Amino acid sequence: MNTIIQKTLLVTCLSAVAGSQSAWAQDTYPQKEIRFITAFSAGSASDIVARLLAERLQKNLGQTVIVENKPGASGQIAADYVKNAKPDGYTIMLATNTTHSANPYLFKSLRYDPVKDFTPLAQICNFPFVLAVSGTLPISSVQELIDHKKKDGAALSYAYGNSTGQIAAAAFDKAVGINATAVPYKSSPQAMTDIIGGRASFMFADLASAGAYIESGKLKILGVTTKKRSVLAPKLPTIAETINQPTFDLAAWVGIFGPADMPKPIVKRLSDELVKITSSDDMQQRLIKMGAEPTAAPAEKFGPFVVDQLKVWGEKVKEAGIEPQ
Repeated sequence: MNTIIQKTLLVTCLSAVAGSQSAWAQDTYPQKEIRFITAFSAGSASDIVARLLAERLQKNLGQTVIVENKPGASGQIAADYVKNAKPDGYTIMLATNTTHSANPYLFKSLRYDPVKDFTPLAQICNFPFVLAVSGTLPISSVQELIDHKKKDGAALSYAYGNSTGQIAAAAFDKAVGINATAVPYKSSPQAMTDIIGGRASFMFADLASAGAYIESGKLKILGVTTKKRSVLAPKLPTIAETINQPTFDLAAWVGIFGPADMPKPIVKRLSDELVKITSSDDMQQRLIKMGAEPTAAPAEKFGPFVVDQLKVWGEKVKEAGIEPQ
């Protein structure tokens, strides 16, 4: 009997210690600067969002939040870096459907597992993509782009700096049969520079990073990739309606992750802060103004969403006819 009592007391004490340690972890975090990794270059949509979030996180958490760009290999460099970081809440990552939904189907070998190697923290927003061409081209609609190829026999090419742009362009090319050449870039801003300069014919870009070029007239947009017209550009026709392909539906999502096995109290703290920031009127207006649709969701909802999106994007890659590299 004494042995049973002793074991019961030991379990009780251990539980109390564990509980106090969890409370301590949440109450004392953070105690040093946080590194906020992004998978794409400065000026990209994800970079813009990361810097908006970092500014507000820094204020709310009372610690410096440093944004670090680690572009390359369609986000694999950044994802691999965060996967191998210590899971203490001081290294987090702004990731997208490129790193966590499409890459497993675009590459024969991937440096990370998008589910097992990460801790979901919060979903932030979606980015509608648009079909863009140089503002100097005498083209104002999707049909005119198709006719330009068929009439003049012009050799068309499409640029892309992320998987959403790649998949959307490949799906569009396959649907309309213009046999354009794919030209990969390290990031979307670089791809847009070559579209503007006439070194590539068209691309699918997010409104956030293309907005300034569209306003200046350097880029023209011909259609949006979402199934329904976007509230961000209600007059812009969808690709689905212009090419009579009802299933053409592509939008990028953005979310925040940490390495796998992060302490639950720290996950909750970061998740709560990120959702609070993204749900604020100020942040929502900033996101909408830059071309994003806010979709704030906590860790417990974001995790299942990531798993579901793996299946969705797998089907989209297959439909686009893209072979893994």
